[in-house]
Amino acid sequence: MVETEARVAAERTSSADEIAKRRYFESTGRRRFVRFWVDFIRQRPLGTAGAILIIVMLLAAAFANVIAPYDPTAINFPDLLKPPSPEHLLGADNFGRDVFSRVVFGSRTALLVGFSASLVGCTCGLVLGVVGAYLGGRTDQIIQRLMDVLLSFPLIVIAIAVVAALGTGEDKIANVIAAITVPIVPRVARVVRSSALSIVQMPYIEATRSVGAGAIRIMFRHVAPNVFAPYLIMLTAFLGQAILLEASLSFLGIGVQPPTPSWGRMIYEGQNYYRSAPWLILFPGIAIMLTVVGFNLLGDGLRDALDPYQQH
Repeated sequence: MVETEARVAAERTSSADEIAKRRYFESTGRRRFVRFWVDFIRQRPLGTAGAILIIVMLLAAAFANVIAPYDPTAINFPDLLKPPSPEHLLGADNFGRDVFSRVVFGSRTALLVGFSASLVGCTCGLVLGVVGAYLGGRTDQIIQRLMDVLLSFPLIVIAIAVVAALGTGEDKIANVIAAITVPIVPRVARVVRSSALSIVQMPYIEATRSVGAGAIRIMFRHVAPNVFAPYLIMLTAFLGQAILLEASLSFLGIGVQPPTPSWGRMIYEGQNYYRSAPWLILFPGIAIMLTVVGFNLLGDGLRDALDPYQQH
């Protein structure tokens, strides 16, 4: 009797697994994408909160011309250092410029620098990690020793060195992006390489190689897609760090230059008025904090959702 019940239970489990597999393979990529985000919203409330913060920031950047009531660069001395009021929701700065408008337009600068630096840096790290893991030998050793050199310096030190070498200016925002990109590369390369090392040992990689597939095809058609999960997690995590690093460089005076609105530059310009006009540093600081927290929460949620060992 017990054996019969065990056999029936095993058959039901096997049947349920087969049905689940069939439904998965019959579903389209669009349905799987929607199902992933529905499950993400239900199971990851903190990650969802981070995604909401990021969406709000994206909307603010996209519709800055509509949301901002004033020109963020227009100087208006009669409104010099006016406190928050219905006329200026977040007050005015030491040039009479509306702080709310500058914060809204500053989100464009933060997203431009953050997305560009994180995307380029993480993609370069992905390429170097996959190439090193697949080719191994001397190629891998050269790549890893170069990564060791870059990892031996803090993020901010490398960024300062790069931007100092390339120069700064109103029309040189690309130099700021490059300065933030360089220190991201080795950190992503190390993570991707550790994941790719286990992938290149898989039997299907050897089978692909045995049928005559070239190294480039194997690396970027079969290995790279299988390390996309850690790449996506790192991309999301470094978005927040890139935005924070851009604000740090702007605060030091070697980042985005005036009159382009930048949260870090706003804090730098308002530091001398922190007692008489604290809103000059308070509201840009809150914008930086919420943005970085949002990307970190989303990154943590994606890590838990995409890591098979975290599944319950």
